[in-house]
Amino acid sequence: MNEEILQQVQVAYGVENWSAGYFDVSHRGHIVVRPAPHDERYADLKEIVEHLLSTGRARLPLLLRFPQILTSQLRELSAAYRNAIEEFGFQGQHFPLFPMKVNPRREVVEEFLRDGSRCSVGLECGSKAELYAAIAQPQTGESLLLCNGFKDEAFVRMALLAVQAGKRVTIVVEKLNELRMVLKLAKESGVAPWIGLRAKLYSRGSGKWSASGGDSAKFGLTTSEVLQCVRMLKEAGLEQQLKLLHFHIGSQITDIKRVKNAMKEAARVYAKLRQIESRVDYVDIGGGLGVDYDGSKTRFDSSVNYTAQEFANDVVYAFKVVCDEEQVPHPHLVTESGRFMTAYHSVLITSIRDEIETFADDQPEVMIDDDDPQVIVELKDLCDSINAKNYGEYYHDALQHKDELQIQFNLGLVSLEDRAKGDVLFWEICARALREAEEDGFPDEEFEQLKRNLAQKYLCNFSLFRSAPDSWAIRQLFPIVPIHRLNERPTDFATLVDVTCDSDGKIDRFVDLKDVKQTLELHHWDPAEPYYLGIFLVGAYQEVMGSHHNLFGHPNEAHLVIDQAGRFHVQKIVSGSSVSDMMHFARYDEAQLHDKYRQQLEAQVAAGQLDAEAVPELVEQYQRLSRCRTYLDAAE
Repeated sequence: MNEEILQQVQVAYGVENWSAGYFDVSHRGHIVVRPAPHDERYADLKEIVEHLLSTGRARLPLLLRFPQILTSQLRELSAAYRNAIEEFGFQGQHFPLFPMKVNPRREVVEEFLRDGSRCSVGLECGSKAELYAAIAQPQTGESLLLCNGFKDEAFVRMALLAVQAGKRVTIVVEKLNELRMVLKLAKESGVAPWIGLRAKLYSRGSGKWSASGGDSAKFGLTTSEVLQCVRMLKEAGLEQQLKLLHFHIGSQITDIKRVKNAMKEAARVYAKLRQIESRVDYVDIGGGLGVDYDGSKTRFDSSVNYTAQEFANDVVYAFKVVCDEEQVPHPHLVTESGRFMTAYHSVLITSIRDEIETFADDQPEVMIDDDDPQVIVELKDLCDSINAKNYGEYYHDALQHKDELQIQFNLGLVSLEDRAKGDVLFWEICARALREAEEDGFPDEEFEQLKRNLAQKYLCNFSLFRSAPDSWAIRQLFPIVPIHRLNERPTDFATLVDVTCDSDGKIDRFVDLKDVKQTLELHHWDPAEPYYLGIFLVGAYQEVMGSHHNLFGHPNEAHLVIDQAGRFHVQKIVSGSSVSDMMHFARYDEAQLHDKYRQQLEAQVAAGQLDAEAVPELVEQYQRLSRCRTYLDAAE
């Protein structure tokens, strides 16, 4: 690949910065995926997509899932803590948990547990449904099954069933009444789980979820409540079941300084608990280990200013120092780093289906007539005369004339045809002014805004609310990159809109190393050729948080592995939602829908508007169309 184009691609898309070694650009200009960071083996995403589409077993939009990346991330997390434990002479062990709320898909959970013997990975559940699924999953004898969240009696009874199945179940107490309920049910059943206490720390994280910690956090016991829980357990003769201290200062912590402060406070709480004859052996530090979505390695909300190894070092070192000072045993460290474990493993592939015009660039040249309003004549003169020396002045004049034209139109002084002429001339002046500003390297902010206004709006075949809802809900940045043609220089600027009928269904903020871009560099789009885009790092939260806006439902899904020779293999294909699926989701009775449609047709027959012989065929078509997929089908 041409070195200059390669450099431009890196600036435009920053693949090296955010990919953590899992994605790269090949010499063919295609995005490739690796099963582990910087592994010699790789698979070509475009080849994968074309293979899946050619078989007819999958259609766009298409979620590609790479389970080997899940295993790789788990091992990297475990290695980071293992290295820190060895370096600082820490006496405790590391026990990773996968929080099912991050991605509860069976294939994801099973992939982590499959590697459990190496890493002693367990599960964290925050609801009865998650716990119900987790109970039946095989775990190693050392791994934990942690129960978080608010609980009722059914939740606790379910946890006790898991204890009887031989699991190391820890029920984390979120409020005093929960402990009273757990003690009552444990006494009735004769089954005693391990107990954890969630402490409310003064320290808070950073980024979008900083409010998860601190004095006003949703979860956590105050210091006095923690001490009361200890007394209640002693009175019940179950003080030996108090095994874990838990806290959580927020997801996606962007600043490592906040981690250091929180760990010092948490270590001190643990040490003081040990000194009052509590037998707490485990400290669950919650989640927080972030993902560098934009590759900037900063404290920005979509980034982090640390590595996984630095995070682990600070956690282990803080507990080592405080525990040694307080002369208490080093605890086992439990982590719930679900975002770090899952974000990289899935990619949503979509394609450009159409362009939504800001202005028509294929209009014939505007011809001026003698009866045209003066404002149109002046716009035509600006359009014909704009050049490298006057583009700034003429652009400002065009803005003034545009306002004049609108005022005259509102007063009824110009016709609809005149307004159309004025619109074409105005946008042509803007386009020429922007070209001159780009060549001139003009840094003025108004031309950056003009670039955004003139950017192409491409219609892409996906639902933002289903597949990348955090982009809309919390303005999360996800890397978006064409998966091919990266050996060509991108020439256009664009924003993306999805297929929903919601005006918020758009992406107009993009990853940039130094800032947030309002437009994305793309290659010239030819409607006759497929142009595939990948939305990366969507493996954490997006699937479970996604809504069925407009009843679009799930996209198609493919699970892939890469063998020792670098060949990809399709493990599984999961069909996306059909119209029929979404009818069931929305609780429509399909038989009733068919009957109602038939009744409407029969009413048309009775009114003489329809031939009775056409009714069976129309009903059959209606029924047949319920089997089609919810997203846009392949272009004819």
